[in-house]
Amino acid sequence: MTELLIGLVITIAVGYYIVKGYNAAGVLLTAGVSLLIIAGLLGHSVLPAKVASTGNLLTDSLEYVKYMLQNRGGGLGLQIMLLCGFASYMTHIGANNVVVKQFSKPLSFIKSPYALLVAAYIVACLMSLAVSSATGLGVLLMATLFPMMTAMGISRPAAAAVCASPAAIILSPTSGDVVVAAEKSGLPLHVFAVETVLPVSICAIIVMAVAAFFWNKYLDKKDNTPMERVDISEMEVHAPSYYSILPFMPIIGVFLFNGETIPGLKLDIYTIVIVSIALGAVVDFLSNRLNGKTTLSNLESCYAGMGDAFKGVVMLLVAAGVFAQGLMTVGTIDNLIALADKAGAGGFALMLLLTALTVAAAIATGSGNAPFYAFVELAPQLAGKLGLHPAFLIIPMLQASNLGRTISPVSGVIVATSGMAKINPFDVVKRTVVPVLCGLVTVIIGTMVLVPMYA
Repeated sequence: MTELLIGLVITIAVGYYIVKGYNAAGVLLTAGVSLLIIAGLLGHSVLPAKVASTGNLLTDSLEYVKYMLQNRGGGLGLQIMLLCGFASYMTHIGANNVVVKQFSKPLSFIKSPYALLVAAYIVACLMSLAVSSATGLGVLLMATLFPMMTAMGISRPAAAAVCASPAAIILSPTSGDVVVAAEKSGLPLHVFAVETVLPVSICAIIVMAVAAFFWNKYLDKKDNTPMERVDISEMEVHAPSYYSILPFMPIIGVFLFNGETIPGLKLDIYTIVIVSIALGAVVDFLSNRLNGKTTLSNLESCYAGMGDAFKGVVMLLVAAGVFAQGLMTVGTIDNLIALADKAGAGGFALMLLLTALTVAAAIATGSGNAPFYAFVELAPQLAGKLGLHPAFLIIPMLQASNLGRTISPVSGVIVATSGMAKINPFDVVKRTVVPVLCGLVTVIIGTMVLVPMYA
């Protein structure tokens, strides 16, 4: 219990200082390194098995910071920098303005920006079928849909929340989480994923979309949030109309090449964005009458955007990763699991307890996968003791892990989207929390309706 209390106290302190306006990356990094040192003093291993120890507790803590810089800076961090650079490039050459100008005409009959917000959210949820990473999808949406949403009158916090939310509910029947959940439930994948989880997910998405409509409308009015709707008649557009396709090239590329849509050709998201930048430069070169000097000068905006992304977003992700490792290393998650194992509650109460613990762990660590994979091992054992159907416990846990990540101010997707929107992570969490809670209640009700409690 000591480790659990340590984790809770430091997590509360992190939230307090971030709310008070302290630099979020600095707070998370300081808290993470402190947790790693405390974990070492308590006798826990500071570094994961794949990272070699330096032989000293203090330097091991900093070694993990280096590992995260290498891991996230060269992996997810590179993806974020590429997409941020692409977004800056599209703005610089005027492609985003062309999109807004052209899309404003068919969308002009929708007077409410909140109706547009719901439409954007549904589109974003469908995108989750193509992009499995919550953070990767959030960054992709920020680079493509976010500028259009804000120009059409959706407030920056609301638009960022839309980009952060689509992976809160699992739609893909072949995602890793669903495969593991089906195995632990003892059900065939198609029965578990398509006949059980998918109907619950669709209902939850509908409820969350409705909740997002009213909640964002309420917050914008309550907080007097500035709306940035662009007066299309006064918008200056210097780029040709065909530039409107350029900002959507990464999305098109994901659907075409991030799978087997075209046999024999499969590109990852990094290559897709690089190809999109290269095609944009070729189009810009031809449009500028083969003026190479202007084309290369315009590309400078892409490099500048990548640098800004490292400073404003990637370092936040590194710091959040160190903090999450600190919480797990000090034993916070293990103590939460022990609480669940000792629970002597009935079937419904046990389901609520496991769901609540999964949400709490996801919020604390900012990870959707880690809490679920940790707690799902308990579900079959606990279900067997009480004669419950394992799926009755597992389905809410499966969705709760992703929903909890969406209201965690230290999760990768919240950190990335808020950083790109240049707003506080808590401003995004405030927008996602009510829709997420509504979605969680829907998941619990849907599970009770579709899944028998007892085996």
